[in-house]
Amino acid sequence: MKIPYLSLKEMTKKNRAELFAELIDTLDSGWYIHGEKNKRFEQNYSAYIGTKHCIGVANGLDALILILRAYKELDFLTDGDEVIVPANTYIASILAITENNLIPVLVEPNIKTYQIDDQKIEEAITERTKVIMIVHLYGQCSYTEKIGQIAKQHNLKLIEDNAQAHGCLYAGKRKTGALADSAGHSFYPGKNLGAFGDAGAVTTDDDELALVVRRLANYGSVKKYVFGYKGLNSRLDEMQAAILDVKLRYLDQDNDRRKHIAKNYINNIKNNAIILPSVTDWDSNVFHIFPIRTKGRDRLQEYLGNKGIETLIHYPIPPHKQECYKEWNELSFPITEKIHDEELSIPLSPILNDECAEYIIEALNSYDD
Repeated sequence: MKIPYLSLKEMTKKNRAELFAELIDTLDSGWYIHGEKNKRFEQNYSAYIGTKHCIGVANGLDALILILRAYKELDFLTDGDEVIVPANTYIASILAITENNLIPVLVEPNIKTYQIDDQKIEEAITERTKVIMIVHLYGQCSYTEKIGQIAKQHNLKLIEDNAQAHGCLYAGKRKTGALADSAGHSFYPGKNLGAFGDAGAVTTDDDELALVVRRLANYGSVKKYVFGYKGLNSRLDEMQAAILDVKLRYLDQDNDRRKHIAKNYINNIKNNAIILPSVTDWDSNVFHIFPIRTKGRDRLQEYLGNKGIETLIHYPIPPHKQECYKEWNELSFPITEKIHDEELSIPLSPILNDECAEYIIEALNSYDD
């Protein structure tokens, strides 16, 4: 049996007729940037997330860059201010901070949840701290009431990196992307809500922030050929907006399928050499990634590969060990480093059938460390 980690080709087949109808309609419209498809998706996505505003942008990294840049334009942030961010995250979260001449302050995760440890945030706050950025890593909600209280108590902006958690709920009520002052979203093709290329969005209830983000993303334009900001070109095109609008209709259904597979894994993988994700609230995880851990990660990956099961590592090198941040290379974040040394992502997607899931379970249960 050959089981790919994720087949985007098979994912597309699920809604092929609707997707192609939208693509043809967009082509025939003759309008490919900032048109009706974009407006419709922004309205539908903001309604889905539960925010007043959604601004479509070119990708998830731009979404975070634009949020921080807008706070600078609004005089909340200035060069050298500090942003608390998880040490265990994809590098985009941190790149957005340094791109704005701000200082990332790395905080270790909780080893059980892989999310930023809310018990360690307050000790990282200094007089230069202005923002806490939480990352809903692997599709699990990172927000806690304690984080919200800390942000409010210290007058900090709270930003969500919601690149991996579309449709995730906090406390069974509010969706990630609507829990903080603002949120950045990525619609990279492999995400739970994925486009046919790069795409992203910013969501917020802040009218002023939304206006500045929208202007910054369109060259800084306040009206045609009038530029109030030194902006950039970061626009969600009509094709991607049309595709995302179709896929949004099936997001909850797809997430339910992800949870079904995840429950099957958690209930039936029985191997002392393998650490499974800890789930206390099934609403608070949409399983963008199903991370397992083992001390012999590379051996396990090779073993599964020999059985035809493709796996990925999220992520092999933590941000503070990357060459681009060589000034951090000597820093020690042991929990983060442990996760990055042991994590292995096994296949989990809405198109993974029960037979394949059972094959993966059997393979993992037969693994002898």
